Amino acid sequence: MPLFANTPHRRLPQAPRDGIRRARRFASLLALPLALTLILDTAQAGGHDPATTPTRNWTPASLRQALAALPPGDAGRGQALNRDLFCGSCHGNEGVAPTLNWPHLAGQKVAYTAKMMLDYQSGLRQEGERGRLMHDVGVLLSPQEIADLAAYYASLPAPRETTTPRPVLQPSATDLPAAVLVRKGDPSRLITPCASCHGAAGEGGRLEAPVLAGQNPRYITRTLLDYQHGIRANDGKKTMRAFTRGLTPAEIAALAVYYADLPLK
Repeated sequence: MPLFANTPHRRLPQAPRDGIRRARRFASLLALPLALTLILDTAQAGGHDPATTPTRNWTPASLRQALAALPPGDAGRGQALNRDLFCGSCHGNEGVAPTLNWPHLAGQKVAYTAKMMLDYQSGLRQEGERGRLMHDVGVLLSPQEIADLAAYYASLPAPRETTTPRPVLQPSATDLPAAVLVRKGDPSRLITPCASCHGAAGEGGRLEAPVLAGQNPRYITRTLLDYQHGIRANDGKKTMRAFTRGLTPAEIAALAVYYADLPLK
């Protein structure tokens, strides 16, 4: 059962590739804001293409090496890129998404944002139209630009999620409250506590464990469903796929609301 009502589906414009000047490729993104509101927003909206998905995922060592190889980022240059590449059309000029379909990036960890852009570049992260769009943007970026964008989002104040509708599902008698899943998990289902990776206050952890406090609940819901159904598979040690396997739809909705309502202290 989808947690949100479906919206009409329209194929997004694809950014042109090599051989065309960057300015023309940026211009092709001008029509995105309207199209983005029409994307399907459930896990069933689309998946990755096994024929094009890289077979080699990150190891802890390879991820550390890739992140260490990036140059130091400059938040000022990142702010200009956020404007010039139209990142703000989806993620907001101040890192708070203006539509329901995209995550907030304000206050996000540098390592996480950088890893996501590397994943989109390589095709490791693919989630239907959204993934293809982000791949087309990612291949335009140099390592310096990735570092600059990540530095800009990290420099912004954490979001306060007040506008996105919360998913509502009636839990069953056996569903655990979000606070229990966050702090204790459920050993009987091999569900580890969320806090063990994302922190007790949703402040994020090492490397690929992102900040969750104040995140768009629609995005959290979709992300958990994507991991659960194997649509998203860029978690190097399969930790998120293992975590989500035993969650019920009502527990996923509860976690999305819990983190959306959780301000960073």
